[in-house]
Amino acid sequence: MISALVMMNVRRDAINSTAQALLAIPGVAEVYSVTGEYDLLAVLHLARYEDLAEVVTERMLALEAIQRTQTMMAFKAYSREDLEQAWDIGVE
Repeated sequence: MISALVMMNVRRDAINSTAQALLAIPGVAEVYSVTGEYDLLAVLHLARYEDLAEVVTERMLALEAIQRTQTMMAFKAYSREDLEQAWDIGVE
């Protein structure tokens, strides 16, 4: 599974509708409105790298309100659940 984060600048009047449209794209797991330089952040979970190219460069950029994107690939995921499981090893 490939995970990526896509940060987007979106027209101010279309943030909510763009977030909803992004959630309709297969592979987009979550969308957050955020503070700072970007307006939205999408979390992607995809099967193949080719899917990333299709989702970001074709599906997302087809949404006219998206003005700019920056994509970050995730190498490793850390979660609270993983940490708790590590402490439970050997405990009955």
